Amino acid sequence: MEIDEKQSLARLYGTNGSLPAVTTTLGGTFLSLGDGTLEAQYVGAPAFLNPAGQVQGGMLCAMLDDVTATLVMSTLAEGEHCATLSLNTSFLRPAKPGRLTGRATLVRRGRGVCNVNGELWQDDKLVATASAVCMIVAR
Repeated sequence: MEIDEKQSLARLYGTNGSLPAVTTTLGGTFLSLGDGTLEAQYVGAPAFLNPAGQVQGGMLCAMLDDVTATLVMSTLAEGEHCATLSLNTSFLRPAKPGRLTGRATLVRRGRGVCNVNGELWQDDKLVATASAVCMIVAR
């Protein structure tokens, strides 16, 4: 699938050139966008920590939702947006405060539904994975 770079960047950064608020809240920046792939960096901030001093699982889910849905958004036509229907997450190891790398891969892009896989990495170790289903909706 060919991705129009100008359209994709507008989907990632909006028409005013700024990141979505949720991405900013998660300390996110987009590192690379390829044909069916997206890599982003997030920050496990002190406010995201549970009593054990690890990044709370819900925050990891939010990061995975952000990277997978943003990849889908980069493929959409004008007047379309997406909504996450399901996000099945597996936690593989605790995440420490600090940088996490999110990676998304488009598995299937249908007319109305997209399947996307996501991964979160920290210090070259896989922290969490997700399988997302996103619905394409006309505005």
